[in-house]
Amino acid sequence: MQKLINRPEDFVEEMFDGVLRAHPGELRRLGDLLAVVRADAPVPRKVGITTGGGSGHLPVFMGYVGQGLADGAAIGNVFSSPSANQMLSVIKAVDAGRGVLLLYGNYSGDVMNFDLAAELAEEEGVEVATVLAADDIASAPRVEADRRRGIAGIFFLYKVAGAAAEEGRDLAGVKAATEHAAGRLRSFGVALSPCVIPAVGHATFELPAGQMEIGMGIHGEPGVRHGPLETVDEITGHLVDALLEDLEHEAGDQFDVLVNGLGATPPEELYLVFRRLSQIFEERGLAVRRAFVGEYATSLEMAGMSISLLRSDDELARLVDAPASSPLLSRL
Repeated sequence: MQKLINRPEDFVEEMFDGVLRAHPGELRRLGDLLAVVRADAPVPRKVGITTGGGSGHLPVFMGYVGQGLADGAAIGNVFSSPSANQMLSVIKAVDAGRGVLLLYGNYSGDVMNFDLAAELAEEEGVEVATVLAADDIASAPRVEADRRRGIAGIFFLYKVAGAAAEEGRDLAGVKAATEHAAGRLRSFGVALSPCVIPAVGHATFELPAGQMEIGMGIHGEPGVRHGPLETVDEITGHLVDALLEDLEHEAGDQFDVLVNGLGATPPEELYLVFRRLSQIFEERGLAVRRAFVGEYATSLEMAGMSISLLRSDDELARLVDAPASSPLLSRL
């Protein structure tokens, strides 16, 4: 293991402290918890948006705390869920009396702890609703979509939920807009190398040089196909074909596209992916309405990328285009 760290057991706390020191006055820590909210939380007359999950995925999750995005986030250890107590503290801190939406990835530990936090919050008089990101088509077949994991596509859900809340919609309206986006969102990725959890000290899985795994999860969950590394055009074609097969569409449809790097893939390579995706769309009579290329949801130093497609409409286009910014991401 070669990492810029001190003691492995201090990695998450020191990372958390570094983020707060880099962005003073923009994020506020909740006591000694690994939990942050916007400095101006709770924002009056606005539905609160909360999120959270394990460390190791920056800018997810605390990187999406900001104007037009989430209002707070609870952070767990690397690839581990935050506690119900952390999430409850965030819910209460962002509640301005109009309710709070919990928006996070569909992982069993997160679901268990966030559901408990929601129950406790409601006992204290806070109205709570939940939307799960479940965009990874590799993690379950379409007929079992409720078992799918949430990966980089959650970026679009933060944008939609945050914009809907900023418009002044009530909790039911914010949830409806976010669920509408989630139903039109799909992601699929490929891993080229493993990552190393600091506290473990070795790779989380084996992926020899010259090999790739299509559909591998961001924590090293098994993919759907393992084999020799192919060209970027071939890989992109596989991913786009599978995404369009899973997501209903017709010629003339417009899509918002995210090409996301997993942590160790150069931006030049991500733009090669987008180049081929754009060509495929042109061949099929589809349009890229807006493109996002870069690192929006990582997995430590894992090499690889994922593609997320959001089939747009007038409402979603307006919400995705609404102003948004966070200390870690600047303007989106």
